[in-house]
Amino acid sequence: MMAKHYNDAPKIDPTMGERIGDNSPNDQNRVEIGLTRLAFDEWETAGLKLSDLQIMRRFRWVRLTKHIVDRDYGGLLMFDPLNIRYATDSTNMQLWNTHNPFRAVLLCADGYMIIWDYKNSPFLSEFNPLVKEQRSGADFFYFDRGDKVDVAADAFSNQVRELIQEHGGNNKRLAVDKIMLHALRALEGQGFEIMEGEEVTEKSRSVKGPDEILAMRCASFTCENAVYKMERVARENIPIGNMSENDIWAVLHAENIRRGGEWIETRLLASVPRTKPWFQECGPRIVQNNEILAFDTDLVGSYGICVDISRTWWIGDKKPRSDMVHAMQQGHEHIMQNIEMLKPSVHMKDLSLNTHVLDDQYQKGKYGCLMHGVGLCDEWPLIAYPDKMVEGAYDYVLEVGMVLCVEALISPEGGDFSIKLEDQVLITPTG
Repeated sequence: MMAKHYNDAPKIDPTMGERIGDNSPNDQNRVEIGLTRLAFDEWETAGLKLSDLQIMRRFRWVRLTKHIVDRDYGGLLMFDPLNIRYATDSTNMQLWNTHNPFRAVLLCADGYMIIWDYKNSPFLSEFNPLVKEQRSGADFFYFDRGDKVDVAADAFSNQVRELIQEHGGNNKRLAVDKIMLHALRALEGQGFEIMEGEEVTEKSRSVKGPDEILAMRCASFTCENAVYKMERVARENIPIGNMSENDIWAVLHAENIRRGGEWIETRLLASVPRTKPWFQECGPRIVQNNEILAFDTDLVGSYGICVDISRTWWIGDKKPRSDMVHAMQQGHEHIMQNIEMLKPSVHMKDLSLNTHVLDDQYQKGKYGCLMHGVGLCDEWPLIAYPDKMVEGAYDYVLEVGMVLCVEALISPEGGDFSIKLEDQVLITPTG
């Protein structure tokens, strides 16, 4: 038999060597979720600089470990699929995993990281050298374990105890995020003092490193291209009278996946009259000519990064009503003035207190928050309107590297429509 060399393997980009521009394998048979040639070609045409995924992963690992050490914890135990993605950059049936939690990652105070994965898929994280061990047995949901969940939880908690003894200085202060009941009881039975893990992960994820920001720029550009395709299809077909909300939304899904994106968290696309009240999910309604069409992407795209923008379009051959135009202008003004407040060291409370104030007719129907963090999904912090602000809940200042989604929902009281707008904004040293 002839020896098989790497150069003989099918490549994502035949013009490149063993690794492509983001420092990942140039391999069409790669295990990790990767981007498609379409996405890379679009980024190259746009002149976007690619992130180095190895550096991005190490930044996240270092940042999480530092947060553990700074709080004097022996380790951080994660079950949330998005926290596991952040820590390891590995995925496994992400949506199924959200309601059937079978994965766990333990990051010890010395940086030693172990993943418990589905019993037949430990290979899914082997591409990342920061993951030192692959195990199985962190599934504690009833469907999978029946009446012997406690047995599995006891075995798992013993492993955690041994690992913290070896790699966490035997410090029994253990941060944990979303954990099943039997596992929590088993860990407490081992003498662990369970600390709030979400506080650790949300604070860690809130500040993006340079390569994360490069990856987010690429993800944003890819989302915008998908949105542009959705807009073209909508404007071409809605006047014909044969396009439903679902038909339009499906274009965004398809274009996201074509470029290597992953999923969309919500179904927030609606046409008049279903834009009011907001949060109706898209359905079979045939969108009519000369109507408002509004949506919120909530899109998990390239590199698993969320791009959360909202737009409202008028589609038709007539002019929109004057009250709709005024509402759109108010929404745009709201976002632009609130973006002007964003810079390092600004207190989150001050963002609430100094917000642009909507007209009285829009107050009752305003959005649930002024702005919120974003990374792998919607993240900490949440900046509330003054009348919804809880004193002390967000007693922090903005930092360089944070990314915020600035929101506006303009829904006139007694009206028959809503305008939804949202932009994604990076905090830089200058603003």
